[in-house]
Amino acid sequence: MANKKVLVILAEGFEEIEAITPIDVLKRAGLEVTLAGVSSKTVSGAHGIKFQTDILLDDYKGLPDAVILPGGLPGAKNLAESSKVVEIVKKMNEEKKIIGAICAAPALVLAPSGILNGRKATCYPGFEKNFSPEVSFSLERVIVDGHIITSRGPGSALEFALQLVEILAGKETAKSLSQGLLAKV
Repeated sequence: MANKKVLVILAEGFEEIEAITPIDVLKRAGLEVTLAGVSSKTVSGAHGIKFQTDILLDDYKGLPDAVILPGGLPGAKNLAESSKVVEIVKKMNEEKKIIGAICAAPALVLAPSGILNGRKATCYPGFEKNFSPEVSFSLERVIVDGHIITSRGPGSALEFALQLVEILAGKETAKSLSQGLLAKV
């Protein structure tokens, strides 16, 4: 069986911890991770750390098994302003493929499309004001509601990543990684 494909989309100003933690953990799980830059192959995080992506988002073909949207500002806002990001998220939702969003991304990228309506979700404190009344906001650190996984912020990035591994690679892989990383989850 081929490894599942994960697309991590980076826009200028993304939260570095929320990007690198899932990238690292998903790669450790043996998943095929592709980093795509929204406007450039070199993308700067919110704290000035530059990442070299594998591809420009416009050049990515097909749909992955999962898409990951890190938060941070202005990163999440820049993701939301990309028509390509919105198009991928809508297609992923239609096909019930895994969508992971953390920090401000659930509120700024997912909520405007309506895909969180009727679901339970979380986000960075204060951004829940961007959720419609049809979204059941929760303070839980990581929430799985169907094929959509949301998480609170930098401090929950490892839990978010391990939850993604459990869904994409299985409970045993996630448990083994958690132990190896000395994760307290």
